[in-house]
Amino acid sequence: MAAKAESWGSRVGLILAMAGNAVGLGNFLRFPVQAVQNGGGAFIIPYLVCFVVMGIPLLFIEWSTGRFGGKFGNHSTPYILDTMAKGRIWKYIGVFGIFTNIAVASYYCYIESWTMSYVYHSVAGTFSSMDQTEVAGFFDKYTTIGKSTTGIPYEAVLFYILCLLLNTYILSKGLKGIEKVAKIGMPLLILFGAILAVRGLTLGTDGASALFPDANAWDGLNFLWTPQYDSLTNPKVWLAAAGQIFFTLSVGMGTIHCYAAYLRSKDDIALNAVSAGFMNEFVEVVLGSLIVIPIAAGYLGLDWVLQNAGFGMAFQTMPYLFQQWGDVLAVFAGLFWFGLLFFAGITSSLAMGTPWMGFMRDEFNWSGKKGAWSFGLLALIMGLPTVFFFKEGVFDEYDYWAGTVSLVVFAFLETVLFSWIFGVKRGWEEINMGADIKVPGIYKYIILIVTPLLLGWVLIASLPDMAAKLANNDTNNKEWFADAYYAEDMGGKTAVVDSVAPNFVRLAFDSTKEVYNKKKDMLEMVSFKDYKTYSFKPGQSTIVNEGQNINAKDKIAEGKFTNHVFYKTIGRLLLVALFLFISFMVYRAYLKRVKEGRVHS
Repeated sequence: MAAKAESWGSRVGLILAMAGNAVGLGNFLRFPVQAVQNGGGAFIIPYLVCFVVMGIPLLFIEWSTGRFGGKFGNHSTPYILDTMAKGRIWKYIGVFGIFTNIAVASYYCYIESWTMSYVYHSVAGTFSSMDQTEVAGFFDKYTTIGKSTTGIPYEAVLFYILCLLLNTYILSKGLKGIEKVAKIGMPLLILFGAILAVRGLTLGTDGASALFPDANAWDGLNFLWTPQYDSLTNPKVWLAAAGQIFFTLSVGMGTIHCYAAYLRSKDDIALNAVSAGFMNEFVEVVLGSLIVIPIAAGYLGLDWVLQNAGFGMAFQTMPYLFQQWGDVLAVFAGLFWFGLLFFAGITSSLAMGTPWMGFMRDEFNWSGKKGAWSFGLLALIMGLPTVFFFKEGVFDEYDYWAGTVSLVVFAFLETVLFSWIFGVKRGWEEINMGADIKVPGIYKYIILIVTPLLLGWVLIASLPDMAAKLANNDTNNKEWFADAYYAEDMGGKTAVVDSVAPNFVRLAFDSTKEVYNKKKDMLEMVSFKDYKTYSFKPGQSTIVNEGQNINAKDKIAEGKFTNHVFYKTIGRLLLVALFLFISFMVYRAYLKRVKEGRVHS
């Protein structure tokens, strides 16, 4: 048996590192938005059920799988999975555990770099004189490469590279560096979160204004935490809840396997898995639900939140809301909020480097430093397109294929391997080996039947969406290079040209939206006038007139267009190339093992 090159310094450090791996930007940015978009309290019951029957079982599976592979000197998913079953295919299934982490880290560090930048701008007072529109515009300008919010050329690129360098430097220090960051970052994250959560809880109606007289932070909390039992029959809500569990626990990625591979054979994994899982849930369900939504509802009203809930709220809205607390408190609030997001981000992104580093050390005898810097280089090559073409959709393609689909596919396959090929009997013994707690026996059958069925259902139910993505059904401008631009879908409605200029057109159309009826304590649909705007570059000109009726797929401009589909296709090809490259490296490692007599050809 190969000797382990590293090990965790303490149980506390391991649990904090594992929790840090799970506690990420999704806890504070994705969870509250998913909850709002899926009916608030209607989301909570499916979410908690998915945590119990899918999240916890996957934690048990991945902790025990990782420790089992570690006994044989394997610290990355290709050969961790290879130790569990005969057949060459499993090492290539394990490629997902390296591919996902490099691909996700490449764009995840971009978000992480936003938090670094916003900490700087909060302390520098950049937002102090801005209104809500200007704060939202700041983010738009920041992500438009070439423009600058500080006078620094390519500011977003520089912060991104700085963020990657910091991650790579810490990774080069090995497990001790990761453990040290977790021991500092996790307590600070919880402290910052608790301070902001108290503000969310105590805001009440203090933020109401003439523009938003009904603003009330408690409306946001009530909406999130009032159960709606009709959601139990809504497959859309169940899919969203299952997806959030993947994001929040970092299961299906391969990072948990690699962390657990450094455990000793008798180390408790049952209690460690549950401890890390519940720490993540505390941060997400308690702190994550008490900051963005209540504070936004407390100043802008619940109806505004319902219409504008999205990923950008953290960056496009929160800095403005903090300014309402006064200049001094706004600086601290910005520091706490974006500092919280930074620590949430970096404790997760550090974990993403370990599968590649463990693989290169095990198979090619690379040092930790060489593995870390090569990971940083790969992430940089993959990540720069998400920075330069953020608005063209490359970021979203990475997030969908690497950060969503890949997780579900890998989680389903590893569950089948663990339960039905390795065998649930052996797997159950592995879970309970050295355990300080008695794992309820029902989980043996949940792992065997319920978890794979639920994962299979999620995967099958997602196939139509995957096909629609590949077919680019979300746009009417499918050609890479075109001489005309066509109107996008407006909910099946006919629009009217509301205003037009040579390089600009605004379309008006009737639409509906959900509003919260406080007296009836329910959501209602109301009609309103909605608008869709298009801005065109020099050499592109509109061909419509004011008052003209426009339907989806009608031509609205002519000129030379490079459509977003072109950039999205580049993103997909880069992801495929990365997967093939890692598969090739696994194949080379296999040949090396055969040559050294470690496996039979």
